[in-house]
Amino acid sequence: MSRIGKKPIEIPEGVKITITGNHIAVEGKLGKLSHDLVGGITVVQEGKTLIVSRIDDSREQKSLHGLGRSLIQNLVTGVTTGYEKQLHVIGTGFSAEVIGIWLKLNVGFSHEIYLEIPQGLEVKAEPIPRGKGMHPEHQANVFVKGIHKEDVGKFSAEIRECRKPENYKGKGVRYSTEHVIIKAGKAGA
Repeated sequence: MSRIGKKPIEIPEGVKITITGNHIAVEGKLGKLSHDLVGGITVVQEGKTLIVSRIDDSREQKSLHGLGRSLIQNLVTGVTTGYEKQLHVIGTGFSAEVIGIWLKLNVGFSHEIYLEIPQGLEVKAEPIPRGKGMHPEHQANVFVKGIHKEDVGKFSAEIRECRKPENYKGKGVRYSTEHVIIKAGKAGA
């Protein structure tokens, strides 16, 4: 058995699960999500838990067992607590601002970058007062919230891709949990 796949999924209070064949729908206080499982992976609700199982021990089914269980767990977590990523904008003159459905980033180029915020995500940008951040040039924080883990991660990666952190001065957009190792510059005479 897959170590991840055999763990039962606890259903929190207020979450409604609907299983129809290989389609599972999860509804909670934050919204509704659904997923189609691949063939051979089945889900059974037993009281307040979900049990994910596979039809045989083939290599393909073993690899999909843990994946299916993790995707269902992500649905349950998404509709109960949601997901959030925080990014730091670091660099002199850099900024981040939400304008309607657009996230405007000024990250050292000759032009601003506008990213359209996908539906279902809530994005907030807050400037940091001078000298109050984790880095001397910490200019803003960007928060990306949503119920779908994949959408939150994908949009956060798009924001980071606009200006990846460089490792000589640390400028750029980075995740709050990311650690950038600063290299020494030239040691010339």
